[in-house]
Amino acid sequence: MTGPGTGESRTADLGVPVHHVDFGGIPDGPTVVLVHGLGGSHLNWDLLAPELTSHGRVLALDLPGFGMSPPRRRPSTVRRNVTVLARFLREVAGPPVVLVGNSMGGLVSVLLTAREPHLVRGLVLLDPALPAPSRVLHSPRAAAVLLMHALPGVGEGLRRKRRQRIGARATVGETLRLCGVDEAALPRALVERYVALVEHQSDVAGIDRAFLSASRSLAWTLVRARRYRAAMSSIAVPVLLVHGDEDRLVPVTAARATTRDHPTWRYVELPGVGHLPQLQVPHQLAPLVLRWMGGLPDAAARWASGDQPDH
Repeated sequence: MTGPGTGESRTADLGVPVHHVDFGGIPDGPTVVLVHGLGGSHLNWDLLAPELTSHGRVLALDLPGFGMSPPRRRPSTVRRNVTVLARFLREVAGPPVVLVGNSMGGLVSVLLTAREPHLVRGLVLLDPALPAPSRVLHSPRAAAVLLMHALPGVGEGLRRKRRQRIGARATVGETLRLCGVDEAALPRALVERYVALVEHQSDVAGIDRAFLSASRSLAWTLVRARRYRAAMSSIAVPVLLVHGDEDRLVPVTAARATTRDHPTWRYVELPGVGHLPQLQVPHQLAPLVLRWMGGLPDAAARWASGDQPDH
């Protein structure tokens, strides 16, 4: 599903087939690995990744059951996604890497960094999934929808029937709006590739099961958040947390609370931005990430010699 100029599409055998896109980049820079959120894919990074390649090699993977990675037989839980990501870093990317995670990908990246810190030299969290259960509980309608989708078999059927009823194009538009992204502001070719990907996924058995098993596991991790909070507290590598103040999925208050709990983390709040800053404001986000990467211990010495990031 990659197109001209968007990177080289590859598949790695990591116990399960894992599709990823190699966007290229300079060989002597850090390797940057991009991890999408729930329902996302490598396409989520198409606008940001090219802006990072001038300072490192950039890879974006599709977690099993998402994008072009086929679903596995067992449920796509958060824990299993952490294991797949760890294998990807060891066998494909080459650690230590700069890990960039959005939404569920942020949560997975936090747990991976806490479990295997030697694989990560720096962590960037873009509107990561954060504990905020009260926001769901205060909405009876949202709670009812969540309950229906949580029922094995029922949720899969609901997703499949809705997608068939409204079609791939409307599904893409609905998802982008939920995440705060104006479809009209995106390159038309990228929107068409999103539509083609949804159409492809409609023919893949188990894709809805993978989405919902990941969704249930994610919700459970956030509701019983003690392990997640402990993982965040154990992280010793530098962390950049970026959050849009109009995120409708992860409230900005959760990000503000998290940064108060972790004062050594660098926090940047983006006004007027939703859940996918890498799609909504890639040209604003890229310099933030590059400046922060330039402050990493090994990068600071290299860039001080003359290879400066754009400001």
